[in-house]
Amino acid sequence: MAKIQAPVMKNEYYEVTFEDLTHEGAGVAKVEGFPIFVENALPDERAKIKVIKVNKGFAIGRLIELQEQSEKRIDAPCPIYSQCGGCQLQHLSYEGQLDFKRKQVEQVLARIGKLDVNKVNVHPTLGMENPWNYRNKAQVPVGEREGGLVAGFYQKRSHDIIDMERCLIQQAENDDVVQAVKTICERYGIRAYNEEKHKGWLRHIMVRYGLVTKEIMVVFVTRTADFPHKNEVITEITNQLPQVKSIVQNINNKKTNVIFGDETNVLWGEEYIYDKIGDVKFAISARSFYQVNPEQTKVLYEKALEYAELTGEESVIDAYCGIGTISLFLAQKAKNVFGVEIVPEAIEDAKRNAELNGIANAEFAVGEAEVVIPEWYKQGNQADVIVVDPPRKGCDEALLKTILDMKPKKVVYVSCNPGTLARDLQVLELGGYKTVEVQPVDMFPHTTHVECVTQLVLNM
Repeated sequence: MAKIQAPVMKNEYYEVTFEDLTHEGAGVAKVEGFPIFVENALPDERAKIKVIKVNKGFAIGRLIELQEQSEKRIDAPCPIYSQCGGCQLQHLSYEGQLDFKRKQVEQVLARIGKLDVNKVNVHPTLGMENPWNYRNKAQVPVGEREGGLVAGFYQKRSHDIIDMERCLIQQAENDDVVQAVKTICERYGIRAYNEEKHKGWLRHIMVRYGLVTKEIMVVFVTRTADFPHKNEVITEITNQLPQVKSIVQNINNKKTNVIFGDETNVLWGEEYIYDKIGDVKFAISARSFYQVNPEQTKVLYEKALEYAELTGEESVIDAYCGIGTISLFLAQKAKNVFGVEIVPEAIEDAKRNAELNGIANAEFAVGEAEVVIPEWYKQGNQADVIVVDPPRKGCDEALLKTILDMKPKKVVYVSCNPGTLARDLQVLELGGYKTVEVQPVDMFPHTTHVECVTQLVLNM
């Protein structure tokens, strides 16, 4: 069979009009129906581009000259935006970002989930009044350059570290602490980890910040268990930064891109810092999963609580419960809540958080949701409402089958991936549920990520 020739060629220039954005935020233009993806381009813009790569079904281009720009285009305020891979949408107005995320959810629900979006109420994206300085956790790789340490984010599509004093989506307190810790480490000649040679010591600096409590934890991720000039470094940190309540070392001696190793030790202060979301207080350890945007987390969880429509008489199952964040919100309005999570340390945190808040009607179990919940069902346990908040890969098939067997009146699906959300909604719809409404929430402004809360009801 003759090979079909693409209508564009590598290193050739084309004038195009962009008509959409990919889920990664690149502009989409077409030449004779053949899609070309170009970073930093927006719908309705005309531009001269250069094709830099041609694949079987699409091409990649580079923006050469913008000839007509979108009314939603703005100047990205971050000075390293074009280099850093942390944000993808700073050149799009915030209103434009919120519209893009709602449209993205609608398109995926229709394409993957086969849902009739004219019958499913996909609400406008809930955004932030001030969509900057929202991240309560900084975890920055550390490297060396010209004898000094650099700390920042990786450059796009590389492992070259961009030295960075300020990140516009980080809490300013995190930036201050990272810079102070980097300076202290430089003073004592501490060497950064070299991933190519697998030598050196300091891999990452992580800072966790309690938005309400103002408490700070500093985590050193190191290649080896020793700690050069440990006492001096700790003394300087605690003298300079009185808001630091905890200093922790995590040892990762593997040649890997994974940030954390298996061993974590408290060097100074407490094992936990604390923060609050609404009226619920949480203990946060170095390894705890805790949402990085607590202001929008409150919006997300309140929407989940609204969709659960609890009267105080319901039994609720919270699958993938983590440290109990959603469970404890639900427990305030439910008769009882049963949370399940595969990470033992997270379940210990969840139990501690329930005790911390005086919540006695929430119980937690360790295990895979797709194993534990079917076992509960076999034992005769029922749920009026099931809440799922799975990882990006979505719900396991066995869990979806158990939901369909158990037939709770409502399912509330909290998702960080519209694609797997749509896939799972199709399964639940075919099994007798109706998707009523979907609420996108902007947890990560200036990035392409969007979270959703979805309400499903059992078709009687």
